[in-house]
Amino acid sequence: MAILDEPPFCWRAADGRATGCDVEVATVALHRAGVSDIAFVQVDFADLLPGLQEDRWQLTTGLFITEARRQLVHFSRPIWTVPDGLIVRRDRPYQSYVDIAADPAARLAVVTGQVQGDSARAAGVPGERIVCFQTQVETVRAVRDGVVDAAASTAIGNRAMLERPGPELTVVDLPIGADGGFAVAPALADALDAALDGYLGTAEHRAVMTRYGLSPAGA
Repeated sequence: MAILDEPPFCWRAADGRATGCDVEVATVALHRAGVSDIAFVQVDFADLLPGLQEDRWQLTTGLFITEARRQLVHFSRPIWTVPDGLIVRRDRPYQSYVDIAADPAARLAVVTGQVQGDSARAAGVPGERIVCFQTQVETVRAVRDGVVDAAASTAIGNRAMLERPGPELTVVDLPIGADGGFAVAPALADALDAALDGYLGTAEHRAVMTRYGLSPAGA
């Protein structure tokens, strides 16, 4: 399974162990599907789908499900629904992609390949003012260093990221969101979905998601 450094969905703990809500849900579902041996590899976001297509891994952490991505890979049934969010400096007034679009000097950081870049462009942010990075850590650093004025990702991922040092930054939740699911190799897809169908929404599953900060409605 390919994972990212993206709390609360997936990351490596200080002892090197893969953790996060996506990791826990995938582990339960895979075990129920008869997979007992699971290896986790941490990669950059841009490698997730190419690696799946090349059979370097058979499952990825959860991704927003889009029609363009469906043309490339198979997705599991949805495992969560979460909104977008911005990380901004506390002295910046941006509350939406539209606010960033309206300021001709504003620059927005996104992770290469993530859907937030498309959402920003749809809201009117010109492509030349969208700066792409390989990881969310790099986008947050760019805001902190003044390279850009805001960074876009999931709202809950942004809040988890700001548990790390950076009191000069704050999170703005946006009313834009979508379903996410595991990208999965076709040979594993049916067994994984059957396992997820028997797990998602149970008390055990809700307890996992709540522990990582997702509300029952978003679990």
